[in-house]
Amino acid sequence: MAQSTATSRQNTNRRRAKATQTNEPSFDWVAALDRWFTDKRSSLTLGAFMMLVGLGLLIAFISYLLTGNADQSVVDAALNVSVRTNGAEAKNSLGLLGAYFAHVFIFRWFGVGALGLPVIVFLSGYKLAIGKELLPLARTTKAIIFGMLWISLFTGYFVLTTDSVVEGSVWCGGIGYELNALLQSLLGWGSLAIIGFMLFLFVVFFFNVTSLPWLNSLTTRAEKQDAVSDGTLADYGDDEDEPEPQAETARPDISGRNSSSQSNGHDPKSTVDSSKPVINGTDQYEITGVKESTVGTTLIVKNAPTEGEEPPSTTPTFDVDVLEDDLDLVATHGLYDPTLELPNYQYPIADLLTDYPNKGKAQVSEFELEENKNKIEDTLLKFGIGIKKIFAEVGPTVTLYEIIPADGIRISKIKNLEDDIALSLAALGIRIIAPMPGKGTIGIEVPNKNREMVSIRSVLTSEKFTRANMDLPIVLGKTISNEIYVADLAKMPHLLMAGATGQGKSVGLNVLLTSLIYKKHPAQLKFVLVDPKKVELTLFNRLERHFLAKLPDTDEAIITDTKKVVNTLNSLCIEMDNRYNLLKDANCRNIKEYNVKFVNRRLSPEKGHRFLPYIVLVIDELADLMMTAGKEVEQPIARLAQLARAIGIHLVVATQRPSVNVITGLIKANFPARLSFKVTSKIDSRTILDAGGAEQLVGMGDMLLSSNSDIIRLQCPFVDTNEIEEICDFVGNQRGYDEAYALPEFAGDEGGNSDDEKDVDLENRDPMFDEAARMVVLHQQGSTSLIQRRLKLGYNRAGRIVDQLEVAGIVGPFTGSKARDVLFHDVQQLEEHLKRMSN
Repeated sequence: MAQSTATSRQNTNRRRAKATQTNEPSFDWVAALDRWFTDKRSSLTLGAFMMLVGLGLLIAFISYLLTGNADQSVVDAALNVSVRTNGAEAKNSLGLLGAYFAHVFIFRWFGVGALGLPVIVFLSGYKLAIGKELLPLARTTKAIIFGMLWISLFTGYFVLTTDSVVEGSVWCGGIGYELNALLQSLLGWGSLAIIGFMLFLFVVFFFNVTSLPWLNSLTTRAEKQDAVSDGTLADYGDDEDEPEPQAETARPDISGRNSSSQSNGHDPKSTVDSSKPVINGTDQYEITGVKESTVGTTLIVKNAPTEGEEPPSTTPTFDVDVLEDDLDLVATHGLYDPTLELPNYQYPIADLLTDYPNKGKAQVSEFELEENKNKIEDTLLKFGIGIKKIFAEVGPTVTLYEIIPADGIRISKIKNLEDDIALSLAALGIRIIAPMPGKGTIGIEVPNKNREMVSIRSVLTSEKFTRANMDLPIVLGKTISNEIYVADLAKMPHLLMAGATGQGKSVGLNVLLTSLIYKKHPAQLKFVLVDPKKVELTLFNRLERHFLAKLPDTDEAIITDTKKVVNTLNSLCIEMDNRYNLLKDANCRNIKEYNVKFVNRRLSPEKGHRFLPYIVLVIDELADLMMTAGKEVEQPIARLAQLARAIGIHLVVATQRPSVNVITGLIKANFPARLSFKVTSKIDSRTILDAGGAEQLVGMGDMLLSSNSDIIRLQCPFVDTNEIEEICDFVGNQRGYDEAYALPEFAGDEGGNSDDEKDVDLENRDPMFDEAARMVVLHQQGSTSLIQRRLKLGYNRAGRIVDQLEVAGIVGPFTGSKARDVLFHDVQQLEEHLKRMSN
């Protein structure tokens, strides 16, 4: 043994000597790795990399939950198709690699529990990079790993028992499903008890649980109840842990006398008031009824403090006067009814609308359906795409052919055949939906040769609309399955509409307004109508004293002038702020809660409170306003879209040019519901819907609605001009309010647009006057917005500087939507002019 060891050492020495003679360096990997890990730079870079990986995995996993079905074919073909081709088709936010990793960790292993893995990676990277722990890393890692496994098991049980492996495999993953299959075969339903016991074990050991206090409390309570029944309650004493029952407490009556019903030995008569007014705007003290006894009248108040007990610090004090006022008002006058100002108002009737008896459902014969099916099958077979099954559903405008492709067919291959299918069917507007949301099929929409005209009467008289229990119900049309689609504008909460000229956009606005007029009383709803084209919404002028709102001292209720549009939008912002102040004073979160309190007479008009009607702002052509006013229009629209939902102001904005300079990112981000009629290009479709398809519509009211990440094809109802006139005459001939609903006054700065503002004192010039003058001459653009943007000034101050520049002869007079003319073309000449002004 010693001899072999010595021989080994000699061989090692010979190799080292040989390496030295031949100048071969000897590299110590262990020492190098040790130096690398102890280097702070290495820890920082590795930690940052792990944090990046953690975030990337989280994004990939979440994206997979949304697009996993679409990426299934991409993942399956990962080894058979080139990376460039396959990666271009991946829908995952992190491309092909993200789709593959998410597929492995979610689909094959842990299901949604895999979302904990990026957290572990991120926390580990944070500790390496920063040197600190956001959370105790070891303990958090244990908890997350257990959570991943347990969630996979728990969801896998329900996926297995409900036989929903196709839809639910993404929730449990392969591990959860296979383990449950094993447990199910061994224990049956008892496997759920095992899964629950695993959670119990983890909680006990992870949180060091040694007793169950709630079980002891239940035991003590049961013993106490037994003692009550035996009459030996005194042996137990007072139980400090036993909460006092929150029963209805008899409080002193409004005259100040005590009225305990037990003290007189009478069984009082109880009368419950269904209105249940709440004291001081909270649910802490709630009037639930009135008791009458020989002593007097007593209010029954839920959760009221007992005798001698101080009210909670987080709630208002108990005020008998408030109780008396609320009770007397409701008892004397009943609930407040805002419609009593127009008590004889009649809602429009169905006879005002034209009945089209000959316009039934779209006529698509069985022969036409079979012929189209065969053409679709033949076209797909030419390109090597087999079909298991195909079936059709006839809609008012298009027929939806749903196909189930053969196994192994890539969805993208069918998508690319849109033009070929259109050619074979000799039809325009073919749209392929691959895959159909919530279905395992691919949809092909083919326009009908004889399309159905959906009349406004047929949808407004339908049971679905007449019984719609919504705040602002609007009927948008019929779906492909011939169902009437009714939406709640209050929940949208704003609607952005787009469409090329003549495709039904203005008709869609008329349908929306008609729907609301048929369902709402003038006291509950007001319109602010903006019509830059001056001809589309003028028919609604007759509703001025019923449904319209406008600025004070304004002649026309329909707003057509750009300057008045800007003032109206800013006035709506003031109305929004005023309403929020009312909600704040009333301790309410939204208009519904506020109006309920006002109707129950719990808010005093003497303190400025009033019933708040919904306000719907309708803008018929945004593109024209953006061209003429730009930021002056964009900013208040964006502010209203961001904040106005809770206080009942909702926006409906339409444009025929859905380009990015009209529908800016600031506006688009605050309009989750978008409606598109036919547009001219795929770029316009993506601008309005964030998806293609609107360019494939067939016009005449054919539209796509994007809401809650779903895109629905609808046929807009048709309402004729004569029908709008009949409705407006019917409402306008009734008694209305004395004047239109008045919006708050807005004193806008016109930037020197009137002769009165030309009286400017140049002796008191703005401190930024010289700098603004140099900038205007340098850019050769005399506009208020340029000064406001470049010098970071408010609009009013920038407008005053423009007035001073005009009086000083540096810029020309106001010329409407165009920038003012700059009268100096050289900075040197300007400097000489400024010196003369200073002297």
